[in-house]
Amino acid sequence: MLGANAVLLIGMKTVTLFCGVILTTLTYRAYRRTQAPAMRALCLGIGFVTLGAILGGSLHQFVGMPVAQSVTVEELFTAAGFFILTYSVYTDQPTTTN
Repeated sequence: MLGANAVLLIGMKTVTLFCGVILTTLTYRAYRRTQAPAMRALCLGIGFVTLGAILGGSLHQFVGMPVAQSVTVEELFTAAGFFILTYSVYTDQPTTTN
């Protein structure tokens, strides 16, 4: 039987997956509509953060990977996702001429 902490963790990972999939889908649709590289990067960044959150929990829960290792995998994806998100803010900047 799962403890209260495990149930709460699974619930929060489910919410993360649900919201992450919705955001990734919406940004992908925006990219398809605009073909803007910034939107493509935004979609990838959100996807990486979402994938990391789900992968980290799944590796521990289903594969039996130790918590420290599964959290490390999660953080690698999260860091990569935030790097891509940061790139999305700086890409496609309009050029200014004086």
